[in-house]
Amino acid sequence: MRGNGGNVGIVIVSHSPLIARGTADMVRQMVGDSVPLSWCGGNAEGGLGTSAKDILAAIGAAWSEAGVAVFVDLGGAETNSEMAIEMLEPSRARRVAICNAPVVEGAVIAAAEASGGATLSKVVATAEELSP
Repeated sequence: MRGNGGNVGIVIVSHSPLIARGTADMVRQMVGDSVPLSWCGGNAEGGLGTSAKDILAAIGAAWSEAGVAVFVDLGGAETNSEMAIEMLEPSRARRVAICNAPVVEGAVIAAAEASGGATLSKVVATAEELSP
């Protein structure tokens, strides 16, 4: 895992790789390369699903010393994200948060907040304001 010390990283986890990648594309178009960004989705057979191992790798790819905000689409993605976070060293696990926010809107607004240098707690709070 790389040691980016800049802005909060964003991870997008969807059961559909197309949704995860499309959301990541939207985030990239909104904030450029100012925010560490990664995504994962689908299962090893190419179908719908999520994998704790893939999520762990995505967290590593978007790692920042400022923390990582994880956006999930359904319950299984959240459960596997929790498992991935448990696999991290405790010092890193404390800097990863699963956001209770819509995936697309939440990731875009969180990335915009992160690109301005906001803290992990501020990034998460801003995204979670979008929840019903």
